[in-house]
Parts: sequence; C-alpha cells; structure tokens
Amino acid sequence: MRRTAVRLGHHRGVSVAAVTMATCLLAGCSDGGGGAAKGEPELGPVASNPATASLAFPMDAYTDSEADSRRMEHVQDRMISECMARYGFQYVGPRSYSGPTPSANAEDRHRYRYGTADPAHAARYGYDKQAGAGPQAKPARPELSDSAMLVLNGVRSGESVQNRPDPVSHEEAEKTDSGISVGGKKVPPGGCGREGYRRLYAPTKDSVDLLFGFGLSSEALDRSKNDSRVRDVVAKWSACMAEAGYAGIETPYDVVEKLGLAGDKGGPRAVVVAVKDVACKREVNLVGVWAAVETAYQNQLVDEHAETLALYKKQRDARFELAASMS
Repeated sequence: MRRTAVRLGHHRGVSVAAVTMATCLLAGCSDGGGGAAKGEPELGPVASNPATASLAFPMDAYTDSEADSRRMEHVQDRMISECMARYGFQYVGPRSYSGPTPSANAEDRHRYRYGTADPAHAARYGYDKQAGAGPQAKPARPELSDSAMLVLNGVRSGESVQNRPDPVSHEEAEKTDSGISVGGKKVPPGGCGREGYRRLYAPTKDSVDLLFGFGLSSEALDRSKNDSRVRDVVAKWSACMAEAGYAGIETPYDVVEKLGLAGDKGGPRAVVVAVKDVACKREVNLVGVWAAVETAYQNQLVDEHAETLALYKKQRDARFELAASMS
C-alpha cells in the first residue's frame, strides 16, 4: 500500500487534556520526575500508574479499534463477494464468519504497548496475550475453480502479480485495462480481491493510506523510546527486575525472550515473572511516564500532519457510513 505524502498546514489535533485530567483526578499525577532534555517536548500531567484501559492517545482518533477492524473486514469480504457474483461465482471470504470470542484486550487497545502491565492479567495468564480467546469456527468454504481464482486474484496461474497493472485507487482502476477477461467480461486489475480493497479504502486518487495513522503512531512510539525520560524510567524498571533476580533485561519488550519463556508464556514460571514485571513497572510509574512522553510526541506529529489527518478522518467516517449502509 502507498502512503499519501501530503503534509500541509498546522493545527492542534485531538486534545487528550480532558482524558488526562480525568485520569489524574482518579489516579493522582506528577510532573514526570524530571525536565525535558534539549529538543524533547514538554509533558502534560503524568498519571500515576494508570490502567492501560484508561490510556488515550491523540492518534487513537485516526486508528481503528479491534472492533472497527473486524467490522471493516466483513464489509471488504462482502464487496469481494459482490464482485465475484458479477462473473457468476459464489465467494465466501476468509473473514465472513463470526470468528473467535473477542480477546481480553479487545477494548483495551493499549494493553501491551509497554509490555505486560495489568496486575490481574499477569497473575492469571503471565505473558499469554491470547488467553481468553475462544476457538475459531469457520464454515465450509466453496472450492474455487481456476476461472474463479483468476477473477479473485486477477493473475493467471504461474504468472507474477508484478507483471499486472495495480492502480492505487478504485477511481483509477475503473479506467485501467487488466488485460484479462472471463466470460466476456473484463476482470478488474488485481481481481476482485483488490477491487474490494480499493472500493473500501482507496475509492479516489486522494485517498489517504489506510496505515497512515498507524505509521505516525509507531513513529511516536519509536521517538519516545529514545527520550531521556523514558530511558530513565526503563533503566529504573530494569534495576528493579535485576534486584528480583532477572538481570540483563534492558526493556519490557525483552522479558519473554531473555528469560526463555516463549514456549510457555502462561505457565507457572511466566506468571511469577510477569507479576514481578508489573510490580516493578508500578514501582517506577513506567506506564504513566512513558504514556505522557509518547502523547507529547504524538501531539507533535498531529500538528505536523494536520491536514492529511483531517482528510483521513473524513474518508474514514465515509467508510463507516458505507459499512452501516451495507449491514
């Protein structure tokens, strides 16, 4: 997927002051325990050991929740099915089923942003992120003939997709000849699979990349990792872990690998480590400090990309309206 490179204007994006203040009133706040180094953004109030479910970042307004993503996947599958039907083929997409029971973090989108941080989850599941999810129950899917596969993927068997046209938007695709026909009808470039994606996420040439917001969120997290205040609180957390007998763990993201817990993330040893991990995070207020720092960097990026984000939000709202009309 291509990212829209537009970057215009400056405008304060989504404010989290109200959310932050509410969190502070409930949990208590500090000033972050240190000033900013040269070039680092100033922080707002720093919540004291906030629950991950209470975290709210500026970029949340531009990234889908788990529920949103699943809903749009179903819509995309329906669009692919509609396209396949034009050629006389029945198609049931891989996501066209009720799916597993929502995971424990379905409505806690930042649960693992700074590693395991919830005391109750750590005590029960250790580092097992999939705990609590139900089994998937997929219905039987119809077998697709070679012709149906050609319509779905827009590429002949053994042919590289790189040799086929792949317009960025649905608007452009409607004017592009794929060079493939089935039953006397032209197959859309990239097949019905790509048509479903373009109709939903890239209907026009000015469509902002679906992952634009996620990219900015990831960039803010990367910037925060190098911030002096985050490095300081992570170092304190690491020292706490070392005192508990878990030396040599530099960041919360390294625990499972460093301690060889990957084979049994929810086992007794993993639970013991996870409980101490969370206790050390709370001792130094790692989540509160890191979230405040990341929020500051996200606000910078919202300012820098204000116009593109406004366009993305407008297009996202249109997608949600379309999804509602198809339900």
